[in-house]
Amino acid sequence: MTTTAAIVAPILFGLALGAWASRAEVSPPASVAPAFVTDVPGIREEMLDPEYWIGRLRDDEIRMTAAEIGTFNAKNFARGEHLHDLDQFPQRLKRTRVLALLDTVSRPASTPRFHTDDSPLTPRDYAALEASTQRARIPAEVRVRWGMVVRRANMRSFPTQMRIYKNPQDTDLDRLQETGVFPGQRLALLHESTDGNWWFAVNYHYAAWLPKSAVAVGDRDEIDRWSQREPRLLVTGAQVQTNFNPDDPRTSQVALDMGVSLPLLSAADVGYQVNGQNPYASYIVSLPARAADGSLEFVPTLIARSRDVHRGALAYRDSALLRQAFKFLGERYGWGHDYNGRDCTGFIGEVYKSFGILMPRNSGQQGRGGFAPTRFFGEGDEKRRRDALGSLQVGDLIYMPGHVMMYIGDVSGEPYVIHDVTGLRYYDSEKNFYSGTLSGVSVTPLKPLWLSRDKSFVDSIYAIKTIL
Repeated sequence: MTTTAAIVAPILFGLALGAWASRAEVSPPASVAPAFVTDVPGIREEMLDPEYWIGRLRDDEIRMTAAEIGTFNAKNFARGEHLHDLDQFPQRLKRTRVLALLDTVSRPASTPRFHTDDSPLTPRDYAALEASTQRARIPAEVRVRWGMVVRRANMRSFPTQMRIYKNPQDTDLDRLQETGVFPGQRLALLHESTDGNWWFAVNYHYAAWLPKSAVAVGDRDEIDRWSQREPRLLVTGAQVQTNFNPDDPRTSQVALDMGVSLPLLSAADVGYQVNGQNPYASYIVSLPARAADGSLEFVPTLIARSRDVHRGALAYRDSALLRQAFKFLGERYGWGHDYNGRDCTGFIGEVYKSFGILMPRNSGQQGRGGFAPTRFFGEGDEKRRRDALGSLQVGDLIYMPGHVMMYIGDVSGEPYVIHDVTGLRYYDSEKNFYSGTLSGVSVTPLKPLWLSRDKSFVDSIYAIKTIL
């Protein structure tokens, strides 16, 4: 995206024979806003403000109550499709079950992969990765341990921070990156890496490896009580931080992403000084922390009232959905929550988590699964697809292979979406094929975009879901 520079001419003061020609006060020049210039078709600057789309809403009724959202989640977890109900998770698992979970991520790629120096991964490399999982040491019956995430971290295919790529030029997509985890998430801990530095763990929608340094191990009942404790403070900003704590770095400026929920405490519980600060202008929360021996502690911690947070989940209505989605606008794309950001489904998942709605992690799991009312499309459904685009509701999720978009409104018959997307391809007014980049959370029209020269976004849609 490029912008033109503002050009401001200097003000010249008239002088006569070395004396001021006028003593009148001269006003400073009015600031000149730079022109809005973009290579994204169909976009005006006002479209980048959520209030533009909120002003176009026909109604703004509550879409689901908190009780209805609870029922919606319960049905999806009971279905057992890509979601793990940790409330009902067994205390012991057979080796075959752990191996099945491990095999979903810790396996060689079916196509070539490359190191950061452009050299290809070899069978020897894969053997080393396989050895790091110590698969052979998984016992016939695994006793599940329990933990909680204490800082934002990455879940990985193998217990390593090594980055590998499908294409040496495509270094934004680390193919060992699976997803992110956030403070307060419960974990079922199933297995350890050979070096003892990683857990193979299950959270509510994924199973993969994460560093032990991001996890505190605790008692299941204690973790469950903390997770169910009310009232709670919900992070509604893209990311906020806890207050600075000069005495305990574990709770100082901890990054909390949208959807993180923490129990609220009061001064009656902890007193009038928390980490050297009077808590009255902040919220006091119970934050999970990792003790020196790796065990779980819950520590009173402050979050300033000026931060973008909310007591309890937000009311699920169109205007709130739009405002939450636009809080990520412009954030850099991060495959599997890489780059301290998120990808297309991470973006969607965090937005809906603001309302207490939990989803499967990956786009294919979401789009092809049964977690919400769905319209499916196949070959020969071109007319049905285009007709469906005329009856979309704000917040509808539009799926095509490897990607998901959120519908935000219609302008002159053109559906617009917000999505976390990498490429930008379309045919211009001269029928020339343009290929650019977005690599971030973006607002775009839907119909002009193409996956390739011969496949449009619209023709690639295989499902549309309404979260009701």
